[in-house]
Amino acid sequence: MKKIPAWLTVILMAVGLGLLAPGSASAASYCGQVWGSLAKSNQTMSTAAVTNVRTGQHYCFDRLVIDLKGKAKGYNVRYVSKVAQEGSGQPIKLRGGAFLQLTINSPAYDNATGKATFIPANRSEVTKVSGYHTFRQVAWAGSFEGYTTLGLGVRARLPFKVYTLDGPGSGSRLVVDVAHYW
Repeated sequence: MKKIPAWLTVILMAVGLGLLAPGSASAASYCGQVWGSLAKSNQTMSTAAVTNVRTGQHYCFDRLVIDLKGKAKGYNVRYVSKVAQEGSGQPIKLRGGAFLQLTINSPAYDNATGKATFIPANRSEVTKVSGYHTFRQVAWAGSFEGYTTLGLGVRARLPFKVYTLDGPGSGSRLVVDVAHYW
């Protein structure tokens, strides 16, 4: 019986010295990401034309890349209840538990000739994302008056980040990464 008070004394002393302190109350972010799910935008307009849309899978996130002929500048990426088609405002049907509307402040046509610089083979499946962890569908919502819009159906409202990259060559890319988890 004398052993119990002795062990209790040792445990209390260890706690008092900070040797058995409880863990931190803050949870670690997924894959070190500190992204959020609020809208991200840059209102700068660009004449750089959209030339391609592609996707990729990564360990911690799914990625959508919009290639541009020229310098990528402005965009507006946000969660919406419905993605609206450029020009008409009609809703675009998307699969997923949440929807990101990606508006690039660049046309998908040549400003001088009016000729399209990007036409998806399938407007409702711009890229194939079956088997992706987060992405459910990428749909074309049009290009009108210098703005190009895509709808991205995702599994749930998850954190995302948006940024631009120079290259290749004189082109650039608008990148949207959506995390697999919070």
